[in-house]
Amino acid sequence: MREFGYERVLDVSGAVALLGDDPDARFLGGGTNLVDLMKAGVERPTRLVDVRELPLDRIEFTPDGGLHIGATVTNSDLAAHPEVRRHFPALAQAVLAGASGQLRNMATVGGNLLQRTRCGYFTDLAKPCNKRAPGSGCPAIEGEHHNHAILGASAHCVATHPSDMAVALTAFDALVSYETADGPGELPLADFYLPVGDTPHRETALPPGALITGVTLPAAPVAAHSRYRKVRERASYAFAIGSIAAALDVRGDVVREVRLAFGAVASRPWRAGEAERVLTGGPASAEAFAAAADAELAAARPLPHNGFKVPLMRNLVVAVLTELAEEAAR
Repeated sequence: MREFGYERVLDVSGAVALLGDDPDARFLGGGTNLVDLMKAGVERPTRLVDVRELPLDRIEFTPDGGLHIGATVTNSDLAAHPEVRRHFPALAQAVLAGASGQLRNMATVGGNLLQRTRCGYFTDLAKPCNKRAPGSGCPAIEGEHHNHAILGASAHCVATHPSDMAVALTAFDALVSYETADGPGELPLADFYLPVGDTPHRETALPPGALITGVTLPAAPVAAHSRYRKVRERASYAFAIGSIAAALDVRGDVVREVRLAFGAVASRPWRAGEAERVLTGGPASAEAFAAAADAELAAARPLPHNGFKVPLMRNLVVAVLTELAEEAAR
C-alpha cells in the first residue's frame, strides 16, 4: 500500500481547508468502501482526513416536519432511529438490507452516498475501465455484465451504483448539504449523481474538495406508507441485482400519490418518474401497476446477459405496490 498521511479533524472548516490544500487527500468516514479501494490500488490518497469526530451525528426534525440527517450518522443509528422508522420506513429497510451489522456500525450516511461501483473491471487494475482510467474502454459491455445497467448507460460505462440507502433517499426527494472553502451549498439528490454519458469518471456534481455535511428529507406524508424490497443472488448480504423503494397513497382505489425509485439498474439511483406519472390519478390495481412498470422500462436497453432485470423490475413494481395498496385498504 502506498504511504499516506492521516489527520483527525474536529471542525468542518478545518476539514475543508485540509482538502483544499491537498487535492489528492480524501475524507475518511467509516472507510468501509474507501479502505477496500486503497487496498486494491484503485484509490491512492496522499492523506486521509478523518471526519468521524465532526459534530454531524444528529438526526433532527426540520421546520417543515421533515428530517435532517447528519453526514456522520452511522447506518446502524439511521436504521434504528424511531422517527426514521415511523416517517420513512423504506429508508430504514434499505439501510438494513445494505450490509451486515458490523459494517452498518462503521459506515456513515455521507460515505454511503459516495461509495463507488462494485463492477469487477473497476476494481481490477489489470483491466481497462473508463470510470477508473478515462478513455481506456469498458470491457463489461462485451464481458461480464449480468449485474450491470439496463437504464441510462452509455457506450462508455454500464456499471451500476451499489447503494441501497440512496435509492430510498431518491424516492423521497432528499437534499444533500455540503461545505466548501467558499461556503455551504445544497444539491437535490436528483442532481447529485451525474448521468454516465461520456465522462463516467465524474460521478457526482459535488464541487472539488466539498465535504457532505448532511441529508435533508422534506416532509412527505406518503413516505410513512413505504417499503424497500431488494433482490440479491444469495440470502446473506450481497449487492442488489434489482431493488425498489416505493411509497403509495391510495384513496377509494385511486392512486393519489406514488413514489418509485429503482436500484441496481443504472449508474445512479433511478427515479421512476414515468411510472409515477402513469399511476397518479389512476386505479390502484395490479394491471395498472404493471402498465406503469412497462412505461418506465420501455427505455431499458439490456445487454445480452442482463435482460432478466426487465421482468425482475416489472415484477417488483407490481408486487410491492400491490402490498402497499392492500395495506391501505385494511
